[in-house]
Amino acid sequence: MTKFIKICVLSMILTLTACSSKFAYNNLDWWVYWYLDDYISLTDRQEDIFDKHLNTWLQWHKSSELPRYKQQLLALKTQLNNNTLNTFAINQHFSQAQSHWQRVRDKISPPLARLAKTLTDEQVVTLFAQIEKENKEEQEERNEFLAKSPKERKQERLERLIETVEEQIGDINDDQREIITTYSEQFTSTADYWLAYRKDIQQAARRLFVTRHSNENFVNDLVALIENPDAYRSEAYILARAQNQTVMATMTSEIATTLDREQKEYFIDNLNDLIDTLDDFMN
Repeated sequence: MTKFIKICVLSMILTLTACSSKFAYNNLDWWVYWYLDDYISLTDRQEDIFDKHLNTWLQWHKSSELPRYKQQLLALKTQLNNNTLNTFAINQHFSQAQSHWQRVRDKISPPLARLAKTLTDEQVVTLFAQIEKENKEEQEERNEFLAKSPKERKQERLERLIETVEEQIGDINDDQREIITTYSEQFTSTADYWLAYRKDIQQAARRLFVTRHSNENFVNDLVALIENPDAYRSEAYILARAQNQTVMATMTSEIATTLDREQKEYFIDNLNDLIDTLDDFMN
């Protein structure tokens, strides 16, 4: 069910950037079912219940959340134009982005937890079997990465970071490449921590689902599991995430001071495209 939560949240939030079209947002119910079908097949009764919730969530998201996203993008655009996109401002944007995720998650988790209580044994087995399959695939990808030489891994991480930056500002110059190279070595790998966290929270969910018919507090317990992920993250993982955010914010603020006119226009054009997309969704 935590996987189900992420499917719904990601569909609501990431669709805004991954598929910039009003069609995608207005047909979000189709996208959700398309993703969901890989994990579980709902009964007709369950689909009816889910459809009602989804319509409510989408109306709430459109009226309450999309204006927040637009407001943040406008603030980012102003800071970029005024050359005030410093480390503090960037950390604020990170916090806002996290809040966007948490509000959607907290909105949909109680109804989904109630729906989860109605799942049959067969549905639960199918759900966790698919999740376990994904766990193995993730571990295989991790093992393939670790099989590379330290130099190859370092270069791959650097290339991914450069690609991320260039998606926002266009081609980078030599000075910016040097900045990214310097900071890329300060990031702490969280892949193994993430895999361990993923397995721990899934095991907790699996144990909880076994009791869904006998546990009177099942719904509240599942909501608590979904809404408190840090309870399943190791202290080392939490510290590494915080450190990486600090490094990213510092690197981003330093790059922001080096943007030339063309790069700044490229970034602003990207922001304007997102703002226009949000306006389309809201109208």
